[in-house]
Amino acid sequence: MTTPPPIKLKQSANSTAAAASSAAQDARLLVRETMRISANLATSSSPIGVGGGGAAATLLQSESAETTAFRLVEDQFVDSSLRLICSEDIDGRRWNYVAERDRSGKFKRNSIRAISLQSPQAPAEELMSFIRSYVVPDGFPDSVTPSYVPYMTWRALKHFFGGAMGVFTTQTLLNSVGVSRNRATPGAVAINWILKDGAGRVGKMIFARQGKKFDYDLKQLRFAGDLLMELGAGVELATAAVPHLFLPLACAANVAKNVAAVTSTSTRTPIYKAFAKGENIGDVTAKGECVGNIADLLGTGLSIMISKRNPSLITTFALLSCGYVFSSYQEVKSVVLHTLNRARFSVAVESFLKTGHVPSLREGNLQENIFSFPWLRDKPVVLGSRFKDAFQDPDAYLAVEPFFEKERYVVTYNPSKGKVYALLKDQAKSDDILKAAFHAYVLLHCINSSNGHRSLALKQHEYDNSNLMLTTADLEAHIGESCKVVSTAYGVFKNKTVEQGWRISDSLLNPGRARLILPG
Repeated sequence: MTTPPPIKLKQSANSTAAAASSAAQDARLLVRETMRISANLATSSSPIGVGGGGAAATLLQSESAETTAFRLVEDQFVDSSLRLICSEDIDGRRWNYVAERDRSGKFKRNSIRAISLQSPQAPAEELMSFIRSYVVPDGFPDSVTPSYVPYMTWRALKHFFGGAMGVFTTQTLLNSVGVSRNRATPGAVAINWILKDGAGRVGKMIFARQGKKFDYDLKQLRFAGDLLMELGAGVELATAAVPHLFLPLACAANVAKNVAAVTSTSTRTPIYKAFAKGENIGDVTAKGECVGNIADLLGTGLSIMISKRNPSLITTFALLSCGYVFSSYQEVKSVVLHTLNRARFSVAVESFLKTGHVPSLREGNLQENIFSFPWLRDKPVVLGSRFKDAFQDPDAYLAVEPFFEKERYVVTYNPSKGKVYALLKDQAKSDDILKAAFHAYVLLHCINSSNGHRSLALKQHEYDNSNLMLTTADLEAHIGESCKVVSTAYGVFKNKTVEQGWRISDSLLNPGRARLILPG
């Protein structure tokens, strides 16, 4: 016969002094009955008979294995003053609730007791449970998406390297300003430090006007912000070589780091929102920030120990910086967003044209180009462009305009700039803008495919690559081909994006403000 697990008793807080004499006897009786109930519950999931004088007691089976489930009991212990009222399951921990009866069979007031059926947790398990309560959201892993774990892993590594870097940059700044060597008066040191911080705040305010881009290209901006953070750290370390330039260098570094801080803060909520399931965005954010702070503290502690050995500043910075940038890149790559911004839209269209399938959310996010920063002007497709950028020759416009008489947009290719331009007419609605973007990438695909075949043929015949320049006739042929593809494939593409769970980002539906107004 196996020994039942230890039982925790919770005595009523309202017990009176008059019952003190019978407390020991009641406790022994309570333990005996509960041990018998627990043994029966552990050996059988069917209704359990608990005997006394030929009477039987039955328990209803648990209706649910969810977080909290109550199981009511209908039968009584005839020969006992205790009755099992119900059982309770809380996150896998089992409790029995029993009540005591008097001789007349009525329940005594305030006689309900809660009895734990679990053995006490080992110290290691208690410690891990305590740590989990700080670093993972409630209900983990069911309360977050699968991409939460890799993201938090890389985020923790990034903060670890960032915390380690902060020790060396702070030490360098203090040496450069003259604190450790008493080369400057306290007033001068304070003024330089205040000016440095003030310059950073000004930079933060100026960069805040880019706020709309934080919603559209948050991965690219988040990574760019981390690169800027490392640039600022490098400038701070440079003050050790030229301490007489402390103020301008420290101001520049602080501007860079404050701009990076704005980027990190602005992109934090949309990223955490992508991980949350249900209304737990606050819990996900709090636990995520806690993980970052713990990793930052660990990195700071390790860096303090390393700094006592006076390591090479350049070598240390190079190693920590590489770790920080690599972790940052993997961090943003692991984020799975549901919106199609321009970078992910181009991935989706290219995959659809090549394979006939729209990539899944995870595939599309993994293929997104993180280095496609929103301020770069060498992008191959320009949506909502001005007429003067798309056309320099009126004949080129007159040649392509008939293809788009029934559309609320015009798509063309400018050979001199090597870009596809989508011009929107003044009546264009959201679906017209989306169709124009799809048509622009289809035209780009047609031109690139043609150039690829022509380039291979020219290479085999050793011709000059200058012959790759499109003529007006070639452009008309490509536009005609793209119109046929769009007329048959656009509806299919839209349906497949919806099936994969994609949503259209406002960055696609709110391009440049230029609108084409045709005469007549």
